[in-house]
Amino acid sequence: MAKTGYTLPVFAVAAAKAALMVLSPGAEAPKTVTLDLIPESGEIPIHQVAPLDATCALGITLSDPGDNLDLTRNTPIWAWVKWTPRQTQPLILEAGEGLGKTLTGEPAIYHYARQLFERNLFPLIPDDKTLSVSIILPEGRQLASRTSNAAFGILEGLALLGTSGISQPLSSADHLDEFRQDLQCKVKNSPHLTFCIGNNGLVVAQRLGIPESAIVQTGNWIGALLVEAGLQGAESIRLLGYQGKLIKLAGGIFNTSSHIADGKLEIISAAVVRAGGDMATVEAVLNAKTADAAYLEIKERGLAELVFNNLADKISQNAKNYVKKYADSALEIVTILFDRKGEIITQNNPSLGLGKGTGSRGSGG
Repeated sequence: MAKTGYTLPVFAVAAAKAALMVLSPGAEAPKTVTLDLIPESGEIPIHQVAPLDATCALGITLSDPGDNLDLTRNTPIWAWVKWTPRQTQPLILEAGEGLGKTLTGEPAIYHYARQLFERNLFPLIPDDKTLSVSIILPEGRQLASRTSNAAFGILEGLALLGTSGISQPLSSADHLDEFRQDLQCKVKNSPHLTFCIGNNGLVVAQRLGIPESAIVQTGNWIGALLVEAGLQGAESIRLLGYQGKLIKLAGGIFNTSSHIADGKLEIISAAVVRAGGDMATVEAVLNAKTADAAYLEIKERGLAELVFNNLADKISQNAKNYVKKYADSALEIVTILFDRKGEIITQNNPSLGLGKGTGSRGSGG
């Protein structure tokens, strides 16, 4: 059985809570802290914590994502906390070194992470004080250089991102049941769901304003979760993902793990042929090192809009047929493809109006 762990926001909040606790007179340094993870709870180990003076302290945790293939494993998360007289708000969150910032200069601390800070720290803040918390990731800038964060508008470091405190190995068969349970819970309140493939999909979904209550993360298990959505009475699904992953569905591949099947360049090449592209374009696609490079080759030749609109239509139709075959259910499917920069390439069926975040069709090609 694969081991679960915790997401990065959990360790940031734990470090901050531990630092806050040692500012109480006579308090001893805690070895662990208990957090409300909304709705679970967790006991988080504290690596180091110490007061710096009467008003500020530093807490340190080490990231443990469980058996997830996560580049933040064992990275230190520092939280520097400081009391000040009450300002307009009880809690101020700041981005220290290694924590990313958005394009507007705001700390890259997203909705769930902010909820965690508020749920766990608000009860400890007196009415006459404000708590400033600066999150520092000493290795964050270097680790971020190995991700596509900058392309998604997260600059200078890592983000505190996620919709859960529990870190599941998203490609492990052991956790398909957890994905199903999440879907079953959310479909009760929203028959219109958005499937996000990977954390980049989650970033784009949040940027589009799609409510978290309608977002289901799928890992590579798109086919199984489409069927589950049909069985649970969902009415529509918005498939939102990086085109190099999601276009596998256009080739009938419903588990998108590269260990099971790839074929993305071949699928794009077939779409080029159907769009009337010449053999030079097909060769350029097949020789591309990545799906994004293939997209740029097609875009330069003025075929991107037609090719990727056709691919989005094929994905939606294949997904509908898959659900009908295995769940005997008719689902409306919208497909949204984005590139490595998080820019929307195309969306089909925008007239279905599956809620906030849908836009007009088009690719920029």
